[in-house]
Parts: sequence; C-alpha cells; structure tokens
Amino acid sequence: MSLSNNFVLKFAGLKDGKHKFEYEADLNFFKLYDYSEFNDANIKFKIDFNKKSTVLELQIVCEGVVNINCTLSNEPFDYNLESQLKLIVKFGEYYDNSNDELLILPQGSHSINLDQFLYEMVVLSMPIRNVHPGIEDGSIKSDIINRLKDFDINKEKSSNFDPRWDKLKQLKK
Repeated sequence: MSLSNNFVLKFAGLKDGKHKFEYEADLNFFKLYDYSEFNDANIKFKIDFNKKSTVLELQIVCEGVVNINCTLSNEPFDYNLESQLKLIVKFGEYYDNSNDELLILPQGSHSINLDQFLYEMVVLSMPIRNVHPGIEDGSIKSDIINRLKDFDINKEKSSNFDPRWDKLKQLKK
C-alpha cells in the first residue's frame, strides 16, 4: 500500500552496479499513516542500492531525531533514532511482500515504492517504553514524577505504611 510518492526508487534506467540514494522524512510522512506518537520528526534515509541482472539489493540506514512524550511523565524529549534494514528484491509473476527481507516485484517493474518499508523501519525501531533522560539521571523537575514518588512502594517506612508488611519483607532476606 502506498500513501506517498516521495520514496519511489526508479531503477529501470540504472546500470548494473552500486548506487546511492538519500531520502528525508518529517512529521507529515507519519501523519499519512495516522501515526500520532511523534510530536516532531526529522529522519534521513541512506540507501546503498546494488543492481544485478536478476536481483536488487538494498541496504537502508536511517538516522534522525524524533520528539516523543515520556511514558512516565508525559514530558516531551528528543530521541535519537538509528536503524538498519536489508532488503532483497526479486522478480516474479506477482507482487509479494509477505517476507520482511524479500520483496517480489512483477516482471517488467521499473520502480520500488519504499514508503511502507521506511515507515515500518522507523516505527519498529522505537522502544516500548520511552523514558525521558532526565528521569534516569534525576535532573527532570515534573509534578507527575513528584506525585509518583509519593506512591513509591520501595521507599522506607512512611507514616502511613502498614506494619503488617514488615514480616513479609523479612522473607526477602
């Protein structure tokens, strides 16, 4: 499925051998897919393309910065993104993209639309939990984080802590 024509790699007029291509994606590209996890995006794709007589080889590298919200505090921060994808393109009777690393194009095709591959490459390289770097080093000042600290079960006894749990804590030792 193609939502954008910005990432079409035309290989019909190219000679056999190695070629390089570069593409850029911003937030508008991800909005085409109704992906709303990014506040902003600036991603560059570098493609090393090797054309052979019966097969095409693509080595795709993406690097960039996406602005996302922290899973814990909901504070926005910039996340440095890096990912790689190797794609082999062969020719057959019909289009088949059921394999992640192998794409089959119909005989006589002259271009590859890479937008779906690039979209999936970026989205699948994102971590499940997006933790603001300020949380890990303790430099973030957030009301939400302060409120979560009030409910921390790992802190020492507080005035409202139930003493019946003390016996269970002894079992850990």
